[in-house]
Amino acid sequence: MISTADFKNGLTIELDGAAYQILEYQHVKPGKGGAFVRTRLRNVHTGGVFEKTFRAGAKVETAHVERRKVQFLYSTADDYYFMDVANFDQIELSDEQVGDSRKYLKESLEIGLVMYKGDVIGLELPIAVQLTVSQTDPGVRGDTAQGGTKPAVLETGVVVQVPLFIEVGDVVKVDTRSDEYLERVT
Repeated sequence: MISTADFKNGLTIELDGAAYQILEYQHVKPGKGGAFVRTRLRNVHTGGVFEKTFRAGAKVETAHVERRKVQFLYSTADDYYFMDVANFDQIELSDEQVGDSRKYLKESLEIGLVMYKGDVIGLELPIAVQLTVSQTDPGVRGDTAQGGTKPAVLETGVVVQVPLFIEVGDVVKVDTRSDEYLERVT
């Protein structure tokens, strides 16, 4: 059991026999009445999102989630294959289970697999990944880091805004949380 004071984004809790992941939370102390915590929760099985308000200090049950380190192997039209790095078991996930994480998956990338009662509820990508630029407009002499940005298609198909001096074949580091260019890797 945890208190509402221990809430944080990404925490998984149990309510009425179902598991929910906290997407956002906000402590509110109105001028009149008691404090409360307003949350946005996502059902880990159905994906439905709703808002729920808790009294400040209320106790809730934490959901016991298991985190496993896996390595991305390959994908087919609708399926993604991973290998558990601890016991070398292969895990097959559907396109729906992988979700938006697919745009950063490349061979041999190690990620975290989050499971609840044997079901996969999410993937934890590294904060930054290095990807090769596969398509972008050519750079022009005099382009600098301060000069502006242009779209670039990376090897996984994701489109990111990059500085004008980036060219096809360059390796760039991208933030997986915000889809932002961080730096060129040399």
